[in-house]
Amino acid sequence: MTTNELTQQIHNKKSFLCIGLDVDLNKIPKHLLKEEDPIFAFNKAIIDATHHLCVAYKPNTAFYEAYGIKGWQALEKTINYLNENHPEIYTIADAKRGDIGNTSTMYAKAFFEDLGFDSVTVAPYMGKDSVEPFLAFKDKHTILLALTSNQGAFDFQTKTVDGVELYKQVLETSKSWKNSENLMYVVGATKAEFLGEIRKIIPDSFLLVPGVGAQGGNLQDVCKYGMNDSIGLLINSSRGIIYASQDENFAEAAAEKAEELHVQMAEILSL
Repeated sequence: MTTNELTQQIHNKKSFLCIGLDVDLNKIPKHLLKEEDPIFAFNKAIIDATHHLCVAYKPNTAFYEAYGIKGWQALEKTINYLNENHPEIYTIADAKRGDIGNTSTMYAKAFFEDLGFDSVTVAPYMGKDSVEPFLAFKDKHTILLALTSNQGAFDFQTKTVDGVELYKQVLETSKSWKNSENLMYVVGATKAEFLGEIRKIIPDSFLLVPGVGAQGGNLQDVCKYGMNDSIGLLINSSRGIIYASQDENFAEAAAEKAEELHVQMAEILSL
């Protein structure tokens, strides 16, 4: 999917909501544990109830890998279900991969070719030869970790090196990489005050912004500092939506939470 297609979907749905599918078997409704594949059963119900309210889904692969082959099969079923039934929806493999070139190529093949995701999150610490293999795939996007929402982000990302914060060096350097037009960036919602500076470096790129909801990020602040002329934002909410209820009405409760954000987003887009 191209960014133009993603932007068009945002305008069509009046939403730039991304829903994180981070499935923990200890948190899903107990009645689903009787299903042959409880992870996929949960995801399917969430997708069926919320697909009209969001433009993207983001499974965090750790929550699938933790359950071995059955978890990976549930991830495969989930992405296949999305691609077959809602091909207009943008899909993100939140895998945070990053390794030397030949390994990165194999990671990219796994998520782009085998599973058919539109994008994958990648850590930039090993530099361009760990990221460019992802960028080589046509109409696929690499979402680079730039400034994350966790407290540990201050350990390294905001440290000054030669007078410039490290995250700014990552942003600036990444623009010189081959096929950098295929880059998007992760910027945590809890770092909204940094978005103005980030937009000076990458004014036109899409930003994936986790941390709205359970982690305390503020939607209005993120939009104030991070939105560009093409919207340029995907706001992710995971736990705040998918675990709104542990009862049999969990999917309806998730839709209600997603609708709350959708209403706010539609209002912002109408301004």
